[in-house]
This record gives sequence, C-alpha cells and structure tokens, in this order.
Amino acid sequence: MKLLFKKLREGAVIPKYQTEYSAGLDLCACVDGKINVPASATVKVPTGLAAELENEKNAVLLIYARSSLATKLGLAPANCVGVVDWDYRGELIVALHNHSNEDCIINNGDRIAQLVITPIFRPEICEAEELSDTARGAGGFGSTGK
Repeated sequence: MKLLFKKLREGAVIPKYQTEYSAGLDLCACVDGKINVPASATVKVPTGLAAELENEKNAVLLIYARSSLATKLGLAPANCVGVVDWDYRGELIVALHNHSNEDCIINNGDRIAQLVITPIFRPEICEAEELSDTARGAGGFGSTGK
C-alpha cells in the first residue's frame, strides 16, 4: 500500500511517522505568516497537501487531534475526527477549534493534527422489519452500569 501526497503549495511538509510505532502521521500547517485561532473559535488551517491512498479503496484517512495540542493549548479538530474519503483529491484542511479561553497562534510548519489510515467496511444496506434480540436490547446511555 502507498500513501501518495501532492504538494499544492510551496512550503508544504510531507507527513512522516515520528516514531517506529506511531499510528499517525503529523500534518503541518502551510500558511503565510501566522494564523490566530481566537478563544472559542474555529479556523480552517491549510496543509498545502492533497493525498491518495493508492489502490486501497477499503480504507479511509482520518484526521485526529494531536494530544499535545489538545491538552496543552485546547486545539482540536472542530468535527472531532475529519474523514477524508478515498475519492477526495482536494487540499487537506484541518478545522481547528480553540476550546481554551485564550487566543492561540499557528505558525507555518506547526504540527496541527495527525492522519491515521483505517480500514472500512461497506456492507450491503437492507431495511429490516425486525432485528435480532440481545441481552442488552434497546438499553442506551448508562444501561450497562458505571
């Protein structure tokens, strides 16, 4: 399997794994100067990259928060997890939300999110009159205990 990246802007950084066993590739901001992410606001941060998971249509690219940004600065993807469908060839853009009470600055080249490749399943969709019984049944939030 190959993950192809196309640079769309000068200065775009091809992601890489930071350690031998890293699950995610760090995505970097590709911006002119700096971007201010105001407190409690969301800003779209470009990466300057487009991606293609070559010949692997049963996988998806997912954009997750970097734990250090989320815990130290309160910055995380606004939609929690960004989904990059196999057939999308546009720029990877991270909508970062600032959950803190202070403005945050994103500089060109800052690592802003991580990209994880995950297998997907696309079952046949069928309408059913009934579903099978289980011990849990329709028990929802909190139904299995603390």
